Amino acid sequence: MDYSIRPVRADEWERVRELRLAALRDPVAHLAFVETHEAALAQPDAFWQGRAQGASEDGPGRVRQFVAETPDGRWIGTTTVLVERPSDEEPLFGEPAEKDQTQLVGVYVRPEARGGGVIDALFRTAVEWSWALPAPAVQRVRLYVHEDNARAAAFYRRFGFVPTGGRIPAPGPASGEDVEYELPRVG
Repeated sequence: MDYSIRPVRADEWERVRELRLAALRDPVAHLAFVETHEAALAQPDAFWQGRAQGASEDGPGRVRQFVAETPDGRWIGTTTVLVERPSDEEPLFGEPAEKDQTQLVGVYVRPEARGGGVIDALFRTAVEWSWALPAPAVQRVRLYVHEDNARAAAFYRRFGFVPTGGRIPAPGPASGEDVEYELPRVG
């Protein structure tokens, strides 16, 4: 399958919404995402416009959403990168990060595109973008995966992420815990 990876643009909010709603209909969505399909569907257009703007290539830079796009313009996958810095005046998760890092969230590949390297390309782009951020240098890329999401955990390990031992109660509709994985900067 032919595709390219690029950041979303602010004016693509309707496409951002459509792909997110598709992700939230996935059979393992309750393990992978904090929000439900019903909650996302109820959001007004202004929510999606703000989400696309904030994660776009022209956004403020704390969030970047990448999409895999086929030559005919179809979006077949996505991941979002959140920049977390100890110096953040308004931390994304309430408490300042302990180190300069990014976090990958919102990972999704449409079923018909799975197994074709799309997720690898999305992760390479997200990690390269993380390492290229201006100083202070990002020390690690992290993510959380639900303890019962074996398919996702297997990919993360194959890509080079390792469990840190960190665990948090699973947010959103799933019970259980999310396990923290990291890809530390080398050199």
